[in-house]
Amino acid sequence: METDFLHQFQISPFLRIRVEDLDFSFTNSALWMFIAVGAVYALVMVGTRGHALIPGRLQSVVELAYEFVAGLLHENAGKEGMRFFPLVFTLFMFILMGNMLGMIPGSFAFTSHIIVTFFMAVCVFLFVTVLGFVIHGAKFLTFFVPHGAPKAMVPVLVPIEVLSYCVRPISLSVRLFVNMMAGHTMLKVFAAGTVVLGSYFVLPGVLPLAIAVALTGFEFAVAFLQAYIFTVLTCIYLHDAIHMH
Repeated sequence: METDFLHQFQISPFLRIRVEDLDFSFTNSALWMFIAVGAVYALVMVGTRGHALIPGRLQSVVELAYEFVAGLLHENAGKEGMRFFPLVFTLFMFILMGNMLGMIPGSFAFTSHIIVTFFMAVCVFLFVTVLGFVIHGAKFLTFFVPHGAPKAMVPVLVPIEVLSYCVRPISLSVRLFVNMMAGHTMLKVFAAGTVVLGSYFVLPGVLPLAIAVALTGFEFAVAFLQAYIFTVLTCIYLHDAIHMH
């Protein structure tokens, strides 16, 4: 029985590519990112190809995802934020598909790696920051001055607000990474326990099996929830950049 429960997160070369001392190997993580992108593209293209008045299953899924993300963006970033719908929709579908593909036995959950989630979070952070300066210019700096704060407290509050703003990529990335890594580790532990108990005692193995099945369903819910949270926070950051309040 495998007892190394963290082995599933190991990044390994799928196609080795080296140029002198530089390693450009195509890894299992990159492979599953490409698979996730291809799966999202295929889903959207096939689902929207028919434009049927009475949608089929795939069209219903795509339309549901479209309306769901559009509702999140409009609710949290306002009407002005709808022009960034392609970005937010792509981000949501990529994370969601990556989370769901990671549930397949033998696959690789690339969203369980901090380098992946942190890169996405930094991209969001830089985009909304640049957007804020593009829209408001130097006035965007007033975002770090709490409304109604006494002038004497401004030198104290501004560094706190700047620090709080700068840790956004960390909180955004760690939340997704930790939940996905912890969930997959927990599933692996319970699955191993189920195999051990089921090998020697049939009846005692039933309870761990039931728990493992329940945890699998819970992990699917967490996979969707984490994609939702990442998207909602992105919409909120867009709102801050556009409206500054």
